[in-house]
Amino acid sequence: MNIPRNDWPRALCQLDAAEIKAVAATLSCDIEVRDVFLPQAGLGLLSLTDGAFHDPFYLGEIPVARAEVILKTADGYEVQGGCVLVDDRAKLARSIAILDAVLSGKLHGCNVAENLVEKGELMRMQKIGERRQMLAATRVDFSLLEQEDDEDAE
Repeated sequence: MNIPRNDWPRALCQLDAAEIKAVAATLSCDIEVRDVFLPQAGLGLLSLTDGAFHDPFYLGEIPVARAEVILKTADGYEVQGGCVLVDDRAKLARSIAILDAVLSGKLHGCNVAENLVEKGELMRMQKIGERRQMLAATRVDFSLLEQEDDEDAE
């Protein structure tokens, strides 16, 4: 799999949440799952810097869900995984964190998680392609307006 680790959550979010939760539950049934901290969902402030005076200002609030887990196999091998989503579903973030740990640690069943990530990445790329097509279809050519202004001036 050639998808960078930081893109795994983005790819997985393209899929149905129930499918992600089911696969995470299946892969973690024989593994001890410990939360580093409880999965949380809330609002985060989106901060930007003013271009003129370089003062920070808050543009608004965005939903954020965060989870971090440690998986411990029967032979004592520990792997850590985590996830931060622009979403309000803490359980989904925990499931993605479990899949992140399974993938990064190459635990049993990681091929199932890899297939999910690849499927989600394919869906993400299709959406990007569709958005680019829509953008290209709605592009406006303003050069024709300049020609009309030149004709009116004569």
